[in-house]
Amino acid sequence: MTIRLLPPTLVNRIAAGEVVERPASAVKELVENAIDAGATRVDVTLGEGGQSLIAVVDDGCGMSCDDLELAVERHATSKLPDDDLLRIGHLGFRGEALPSIGSVSRLRITSRPRGAAEAWSLSVEGGAKGRPEPAAHPFGTRVEVRDLFYATPARLKFLKAPRTEFGHALDIVQRLAMARPDIAFSLADGGRVALRLPAAPGAGGRLERLAAVLGRDFADNALAIAAERQGVRLSGFVGLPTLNRGTAAAQYVFVNGRPVRDRLFLGAVRAAYQDFLAADRHPLVALFLDVPPEEVDVNVHPAKAEVRFRDAGLVRGLIVGALRHALADAGHRAATTVSGAALGALRPGMRSPPRPAPGLLGLAAAAQAPAGLGERSLPDLALPPAAPVAEADAGAPEGDYPLGVARGQIHDTYIVAQTADGIVIVDQHAAHERLVYERMKQALAAGGVPRQGLLLPEVVELDEAAAERLTARAGELATLGLLIEGFGPGAVVVREVPALLGAPDVRGLVRDLADELAEWGEALALTERLAEVCGTMACHGSVRAGRRLGAAEMNALLRQMEATPHSGQCNHGRPTYVELRLADIEKLFGRR
Repeated sequence: MTIRLLPPTLVNRIAAGEVVERPASAVKELVENAIDAGATRVDVTLGEGGQSLIAVVDDGCGMSCDDLELAVERHATSKLPDDDLLRIGHLGFRGEALPSIGSVSRLRITSRPRGAAEAWSLSVEGGAKGRPEPAAHPFGTRVEVRDLFYATPARLKFLKAPRTEFGHALDIVQRLAMARPDIAFSLADGGRVALRLPAAPGAGGRLERLAAVLGRDFADNALAIAAERQGVRLSGFVGLPTLNRGTAAAQYVFVNGRPVRDRLFLGAVRAAYQDFLAADRHPLVALFLDVPPEEVDVNVHPAKAEVRFRDAGLVRGLIVGALRHALADAGHRAATTVSGAALGALRPGMRSPPRPAPGLLGLAAAAQAPAGLGERSLPDLALPPAAPVAEADAGAPEGDYPLGVARGQIHDTYIVAQTADGIVIVDQHAAHERLVYERMKQALAAGGVPRQGLLLPEVVELDEAAAERLTARAGELATLGLLIEGFGPGAVVVREVPALLGAPDVRGLVRDLADELAEWGEALALTERLAEVCGTMACHGSVRAGRRLGAAEMNALLRQMEATPHSGQCNHGRPTYVELRLADIEKLFGRR
């Protein structure tokens, strides 16, 4: 067998398999070129999802006739002036995109640099390069890609429907637009303009651009991020935990202005939100990381979607710390979408119409009058001693408190409070679960969770394997405030429980912990899953739905929520309260 060099056209087609996977890949490379050329406007037009046409027009620096001929040669680039792969300052740098695209399509580039009297045009068809020709064109560049993959028909079989391919291209343009709010972008397909983003320069431009792409809900419920450590700077915005999605598709990360998809970032975001969201829910984030070029390697994959950091631990720690700090500063704030969804459910004409008017009028009748202090005492709630509120506080001005003053309880589950300009409805179990959880974390940080002995130790029967799992972790559970011992085959005895839990459902708590230990595996220390363990304990030790509370207890719960970080959502990311403004309530009754 003889070894030979492959012809250049075939080499380019092989390279195209890595660089140009689908129409969206070509869009990405061409738009990045436009950004690198200093464009202030980039317009993208697709035909049949990009299969029949991809046209990218920019007002960048343009190319001369000589530059145009070199631009379609493999590994020809203006973006590595010092031939230094350790200091890459542009989105593109490989010099592979244009020759790769030209090898599998009919490519035409028309360009005119500023100050030039005329434009020049050059065609490449299936890798065959033509000669430059004079053309009429304003300053900037127009790249047309027609009949993508016509030279490699096998690749056409792997393309999806035009609508699907257009969706991938839209995602690419949106990501690049988020990275550069100072540039105007548009995207059209078949005469329909799907995206039009005017330039948004200035300090508020980034959030304005993010709102245009991710929606106004994100902007209204975003927390600003600003942190720096050892020359690495992190900025951007993250959503409140109660604004979440079923997938991580709405998590955007940019490194030195380059959109990337990296497991390190996804893991760091999940770690930062682990106390606030269920495992199957994901927050909305847009993070921008600025790193010295020599500290990050973007030359990992031809698509340039992955990066490697010299100090990955530093980057992860910076992200987790900055996000947790922002979430803590949010206090008891919950997403505005919570109240919006509640109002939407009440408005006529929705898919699930509200109950008849008597149901709304019956709201007041369903609200239980606040019980006296003698019916329930504050210690049963396991609230901190510093939180007692006098019965007289039920008549205090609502404006003194962000969450208002309790006026009643609905179905022994929901607290209704009146604020200065509306009402707040609190899920008493979800709210107290968060309070107990936060106090458990504080106690652990201070050296351990205080325990209280049970008057009569509780024997919990389990299968033998579950009992063995629990007794094997008895020492770790004791640190968390739960003292258990083996009680023969298939049973454990619980002698002490965390004092913070009051009178928890001991049997349910022990069985849930046994199930979780089986899921996590024997090698994993409980301290590595503190969030889950504390969350399970907090759930079993919290005020249950169906328990009637007194006025002082309800107000104590409200005051503790106001003073406790993250109290706007329970440990699973569900809202703990819904706030309805008076103006919105008046609209429901046609008073506005």
